[in-house]
Amino acid sequence: MTVDTGTKDTKDARDHAQARDRVELAIGGMTCASCAARIEKRLNKLPGVDATVNFASEHATVVFDPAEASVDQLIGAVEAAGYEASLPEAVTEEDPARPYRLRLVLAIALSIPLAIFAWAPAARPPGWEWVSLALATPVVFYAGWPFHRAAVQNARHGAVTMDTLISVGTLSAWLWSTVVVAASISTSVYFDTAGAITALILLGRYLEAKAKRRSGEAIRKLLELGAKDAHLLRDGEEVLVPVEALAVGDRFIVRPGERIPTDGVVVSGTSSVDEAMLTGEPVPVDVGPGDAVVGATVNTSGRLVVEATRVGSSTALAEITRLVAEAQAGKAPVQRLADRVSAVFVPIVIGVSLLTLIGWLLIGGAAPTAAFTAAVAVIVIACPCALGLATPTALMVGTGRGAELGIVIRGPEVLEQTRQVTTIVLDKTGTLTEGKMVVSGLVPADDVEEDELLRLAAAAEDPSEHPIARAVVALGRERFGALPHAEEFSARTGLGVEAVVDGRAVVVGRLSMLEDWAIALPDRLGEIAASLESSGSTVVAVAADGGVVGLVAVSDRIKATSRKAVAELRELGLDPVLLTGDNERAAQAVAREVGIDRVLAGVLPGEKAAEIARLQEMGEVVAMVGDGVNDAPALAQADLGLAIGTGTDVAIEASDLTLVAGDLRAAADAIRLSRRTLRTIKGNLLWAFAYNVAAIPLAVAGIVNPIIAAGAMAFSSVFVVTNSLRLRRFSPLEDRR
Repeated sequence: MTVDTGTKDTKDARDHAQARDRVELAIGGMTCASCAARIEKRLNKLPGVDATVNFASEHATVVFDPAEASVDQLIGAVEAAGYEASLPEAVTEEDPARPYRLRLVLAIALSIPLAIFAWAPAARPPGWEWVSLALATPVVFYAGWPFHRAAVQNARHGAVTMDTLISVGTLSAWLWSTVVVAASISTSVYFDTAGAITALILLGRYLEAKAKRRSGEAIRKLLELGAKDAHLLRDGEEVLVPVEALAVGDRFIVRPGERIPTDGVVVSGTSSVDEAMLTGEPVPVDVGPGDAVVGATVNTSGRLVVEATRVGSSTALAEITRLVAEAQAGKAPVQRLADRVSAVFVPIVIGVSLLTLIGWLLIGGAAPTAAFTAAVAVIVIACPCALGLATPTALMVGTGRGAELGIVIRGPEVLEQTRQVTTIVLDKTGTLTEGKMVVSGLVPADDVEEDELLRLAAAAEDPSEHPIARAVVALGRERFGALPHAEEFSARTGLGVEAVVDGRAVVVGRLSMLEDWAIALPDRLGEIAASLESSGSTVVAVAADGGVVGLVAVSDRIKATSRKAVAELRELGLDPVLLTGDNERAAQAVAREVGIDRVLAGVLPGEKAAEIARLQEMGEVVAMVGDGVNDAPALAQADLGLAIGTGTDVAIEASDLTLVAGDLRAAADAIRLSRRTLRTIKGNLLWAFAYNVAAIPLAVAGIVNPIIAAGAMAFSSVFVVTNSLRLRRFSPLEDRR
């Protein structure tokens, strides 16, 4: 099935990206947002390349045309910019805070006596200036070496970054003070400033690295969830094999307490399966022969024999992990402004620092020490690190928390859409209802036996995969066993089927299909049909050889959580609309039960997208929730598409948000989490911008000294990351209370 996604720019971009190659690169050597901007700019200069660099995750996501660029060229471009790049598989998992640990301990240990000498004259030993020089030198040149090395590398490529600011600030303080001591000049020294700046910024980097690691824990947990081995059944014998050795069609045993190795279908045995890791739902699900199970979920009770249906990168867990990783690698629209600011911020800061120095010396007539202090403070306090961390850390934590709750947010642009949505359109079957049709009534025509009605209807519907057809066929097989063979079968989408059964021309479908065959429905059956439909049943007519055989009523139970879900969606300010192919009376009955006022009934599958477009033309920003193949065009047409994860792959691929569980309340959770993540991003950006806007003038005015500036700069970055980590506490259950 081809899904028309042309109505949404984000889906256009996604389809275009799927036509090209995509690679993730692990980036080393980035120290601030301007580094990420430089790498991104360098990569995007290559022909056929569309790259996004995430400072928080230290990864680059690159979509490229293999005819115009190669992975080696991508890595070469990053290295040419002065950074390191490699494929993630080649990178060993390491604590990102580890490189800072020893340098931080040394910097703190040596900076303490420097501070004592500077601020407590009574504690100064003879020749304390030379002692300070001896203490400050290893702090500046060993502990601060990562800053100087990065500054030199960037300078070779004609660029300046946050490391340039730190390197210039600390070296200036050390060099000035060294000249004063060596030349015996009677003025202040700033060894304590050089040491404190280095120690505070290393502390900030260390805490930032630890917090960034925590922000990416969700996706690492997903990757670790899968089983490592499987008990494969081979020629009747049980063989323990690595899960990577499983192939589609293999059968394996899962004992109580074990993780299911891969996606499959239960062949024999009954049990309860804990799917909390996938859906966020704490109650285990009962499974038996014919039921689908998902890899990495836990078998809690009975012994199961499962046949593998999907393995490796095609499993549900692998797909969720991929979608979460893609979302974390992307950039929300609000991040674009921060990127543009960060790219030009450092050169501007250096210019402001020089003007501050000149201004204090020439205009204010200040002493060189005061001018120097103000200039260094400007350099140190103005670091744009918080700007670069504001969006990606919140996005990583928000999408990671969503994955833990069974909510997969496809990309950062989705966050903006959740804020703007005014109307949410809900498909009926499988979304509001359980999607498991059962025959609830058989009404034969006069002089027709009930068995004949069911036998003809079930035989004609047997080749069809429609849920109503499967319900009729299931009852027919239960009652008769084998069914007559249907010949000349033809399905009319959204209406019903036509077939020849035992030489009789049979029609099974909507009441309106009888009109096409010029068959009149007897008044008695018409009244019964109206009564059944008003109670919420779907009614199909059965006719043979031009005469009505009877009616079949089919019902689909409404999910126990649907009414609560609709109420929660209303609380979020959304207007719910029921969209269904069912008749008006049946649709209204369901709508009344779940608390929906607006109903669009009798909509054929091909018309669902048009109904969404009509609502959009009325000025409504529309979200759509669905689960079937026929929902995919509507999900793509909607401003925000939400796929129930129990549905089809096509529907999930066309959506913006995937709700892994079948509980519609997850739709409200998804919108609430997305909106909270967006608020966190905007709050982070507001803090980062406000910090720089307020701090730089204070430094220029000499109100903030370099040591306080270093502490404030480090605090701003740590604040942004820890503020993002608050999203880990998002709990739908608490919100529902």
